[in-house]
Amino acid sequence: MASSARLLALLALLALLVLLLAAARGADSLRSLGVGEDAAAVAQGDAAVDLNATTFDAFLGAAREPFAVVEFFAHWCPACRNYKPHYEKVAKLFNGQDAAHPGRVLMARVDCALKANIDLCSRFSVDHYPFLLWGPPTKFVSAKWDRKQEKSEIKLIDDGRTAERLLKWINKQMESSFTLDDKKYENESMLPKNASDPEQIVRAIYDVEEATAHAFQIILEHKMIKPETRDSLVRFLQILVAHHPSKRCRRGSAELLINFDDHWPSNISLSSQESSRMLESVETDDHKICGKEVPHGYWMFCRGSKSETRGFSCGLWVLLHSLTVQIGDGESQSTFTSICDFIHNFFICEECRKHFYGMCSSVSVPFKSARDLSLWLWSTHNKVNERLMKDEKDLGTGDPSFPKVVWPPKALCPSCYRSSSGTGDEAVQVDWNEDEVFSFLVNYYGKTLVSSYKETYVESQEKKHVMPLSDDASSSAARVPIGAALGVAAASCIFGALACFWRAQQKNRKYSYRLHSLKKI
Repeated sequence: MASSARLLALLALLALLVLLLAAARGADSLRSLGVGEDAAAVAQGDAAVDLNATTFDAFLGAAREPFAVVEFFAHWCPACRNYKPHYEKVAKLFNGQDAAHPGRVLMARVDCALKANIDLCSRFSVDHYPFLLWGPPTKFVSAKWDRKQEKSEIKLIDDGRTAERLLKWINKQMESSFTLDDKKYENESMLPKNASDPEQIVRAIYDVEEATAHAFQIILEHKMIKPETRDSLVRFLQILVAHHPSKRCRRGSAELLINFDDHWPSNISLSSQESSRMLESVETDDHKICGKEVPHGYWMFCRGSKSETRGFSCGLWVLLHSLTVQIGDGESQSTFTSICDFIHNFFICEECRKHFYGMCSSVSVPFKSARDLSLWLWSTHNKVNERLMKDEKDLGTGDPSFPKVVWPPKALCPSCYRSSSGTGDEAVQVDWNEDEVFSFLVNYYGKTLVSSYKETYVESQEKKHVMPLSDDASSSAARVPIGAALGVAAASCIFGALACFWRAQQKNRKYSYRLHSLKKI
């Protein structure tokens, strides 16, 4: 009996030892992510993730960020110790709960001085410290790399010896403009503080891509494509193919149209089980309407001071405005009905959908020009803002840093205002110069947004053999709305080929542009 008791005591002691070791190791892992036992520990925690031979492949393989920077170092190396504050300064922009730009770049490090990591460091031909590599996280998994490799997506960072130089190198790869002073939830457009700078809209191109991808994901997840709604989605996708400001979203929309009937046949009504199988089929094809690398949950121009404000709805508004200033006059009425039907059938906020569709239904005269449609959408957007302005004030649900305002503010377009009145709690009454407003919309949502769009590193890697989008063609399209369709089509011949192929497959399909009854809401 005594020997059994001693054996049980020994086993309990061993179990306790194992738990203590696991807890210590877990604490170290949490500290590497900037998580500590208290506020002081959080503040002092490292932002870069410490990886080793055991965790390296699994962690990077599961990462959702499109890119990773991995620092290979030795803890005994004085240069590495001196470099750590620089690396951490950049890592804090992308990693951890207080990151200004979460989900964009994973910053990690590996200590090559540890015996367990020697083979791992040899895999990547580490020959000096600190040694920095860049690439998609999944490309590091089970990989080997050396300087002589050609066409490798893993790159040596050869100019990152300070925080400033490392961030400059990253910005060059991503076609981004991050700064070391960026803060969490700080809207990078800074419009309320710098409302006179129209160039801030160029950052919205990434938000438009994310909003497009998110809208399509909602449609799939909620199984919203039905026999009575599929035609309206097809018409909206046709507009995206020709006029979406992002080249990779135009490409993705065209590819989706080509295979649309395969995924959603027109002559069947899907049961819940069949719909689920159809969704699985689309996901198996790994189709992403704006490409695989569009970030999720991150906003630049549309970022609010709180995570639940702005974001998707802002990005969707920017997309709609951009579409209306790029179409030709002959497309104005069909674009109007397509936008209204899309919101009616696929925007999941019921109250918002009803209000918007009510404004669509109040239009009694068909649109004959892109100018009329652009001004209608601008006016509609202001009416929505006025309604939400009051609701958010009464309920306290608005974004304190980005309250709803009459658009555009005078600081952004002084020539748009003939006169204005109303301050404080009073509704602002503006006598608008609509010619100037239309000119502003064309330049802001057309020329500035589209012409300033540069292909990102991700896109250039995905489509190295696709002819780049011409900035001149985009500028002409923005300045002369009637020629917008021709300008975009000429600059995007690859999408024209895809669209023609799709039209050949669907030559017998006819779509009527009409508004559906509000009773179906």
